[in-house]
Amino acid sequence: MKEAVSIGGSPSAEPDLQELMGRVALGDQEAFASVYDRTAGPVLGTVRAVLRDHAQSEEVTQEVMVELWRTAARYRADRGTAINWILTLAHRRAVDRVRSAEAAAARDHKAALLERTPAYDAVAEQVESRLEREQVRRCMRTLTELQRQAVTLAYYRGLTYREVAEILTLPLGTVKTRMRDGLIRLRDCLGVTA
Repeated sequence: MKEAVSIGGSPSAEPDLQELMGRVALGDQEAFASVYDRTAGPVLGTVRAVLRDHAQSEEVTQEVMVELWRTAARYRADRGTAINWILTLAHRRAVDRVRSAEAAAARDHKAALLERTPAYDAVAEQVESRLEREQVRRCMRTLTELQRQAVTLAYYRGLTYREVAEILTLPLGTVKTRMRDGLIRLRDCLGVTA
């Protein structure tokens, strides 16, 4: 047989939610079971209004109820009713879930864009490299034969001034002068500023 519920101001046999919250704050599991039974429905409704996803709403409702158990001592009756405090917890937790999901989606989107974006433009890099090589070749053709040989041996084969002088059978001073003159001409031809 169901017990009649009183809507007016007459006292009921069950303790009110505010009293139950005080007992929950002290670790009373039976009081928590009563609070849970009375508030789980409204909490779920509040959370579903924000999230719209049933499975996530149930998950967040459980998180709110666990938080309620852990933080019941923070409830202050002088600041509002127990149900309003509980529903505020629920709303905040639901909004946090939405924000977290949006942030995760934004991170995933950004990561996907970064994965698709090449670190550099390979075609432009190849074209630029080809143009630079062609410009160097053209400028090398403006050097005298001795300058071209000295620069080629030193910079393309990695030989020292002394080794270049031995290969070209020239004095070291002559090789150094030809290379210096050749490098100055290359610099001017390539438009390199010092």
